[in-house]
Amino acid sequence: MSAQQNFQSQPSDIVICSAPKTGTTWLKSLTFAIVTRTNFDGSTNPLLANLSHDCVPFLEVDLAQSSTNRDPKNPLLATHVPYSSLPRSIIDSSCKIVYICRNPKDSFVSFYHFIARRLASKDMKPLALEEAFELYCQGVSNYGPYWDHVLGFWKPSLDRPDKILFLKYEEMIEDTVLYVEKLAGFIGYPFSSEEIKKGSVDKIVSMCSFENLSNLEVNKSGKHREGTPGVIENKIYFRKGKVGDWENYLTPEMAARLDSITLQKLNGSGLTL
Repeated sequence: MSAQQNFQSQPSDIVICSAPKTGTTWLKSLTFAIVTRTNFDGSTNPLLANLSHDCVPFLEVDLAQSSTNRDPKNPLLATHVPYSSLPRSIIDSSCKIVYICRNPKDSFVSFYHFIARRLASKDMKPLALEEAFELYCQGVSNYGPYWDHVLGFWKPSLDRPDKILFLKYEEMIEDTVLYVEKLAGFIGYPFSSEEIKKGSVDKIVSMCSFENLSNLEVNKSGKHREGTPGVIENKIYFRKGKVGDWENYLTPEMAARLDSITLQKLNGSGLTL
């Protein structure tokens, strides 16, 4: 509520929006690498020594009290807040919004493991997967029901394609180079033909790959928000990053139920997940 009331967006802002565990860490890394590519080379980019969440401030945490609490040279910020709860200054200004979504089955499994690993680091026990799944199906989740979150950004992206870029995790995995070029053009940092020839896009895709980021020392041993009650080990943000990993955790009946709910919720929207 504080962020909603106090945050003042700038026209140059680029807001990365997502429900938790839908590709946020990866999208932040890619976007940060695109925006800063002329400031650093392949060995000096801050992503190599910092978790991407430390490079891109979080609206409802870092900027909740003051929108000036950020690097003026960094136009990026991120949020998990639903579209309907965004500060009016973000919706009404000419800033760009980039939204990423993911198959609900993979999103649930990834989020479940994220919470379980976080609780384990505090010697606490998570809910059983079946119990958490039941809550997820009922829409009981951080930042609200997953389908509402996705549709909240999908509908305005159709009305304002110049303002909101709607991305799917699976499509980005399938052709990352294509989507990095598309993303760069949308946020106002397009690659020149010279950069493309020199392999700039491929270098960013490689630097931000799951394999590379998850093996960096900072993401194996570092901590996010160290010294605060919300401290999280960086390695918890990196598990598998794979499409279809839900098959290892959900029964066919659970998968069918989630698919059925998704079809029902998205019916008539033109969106498929």
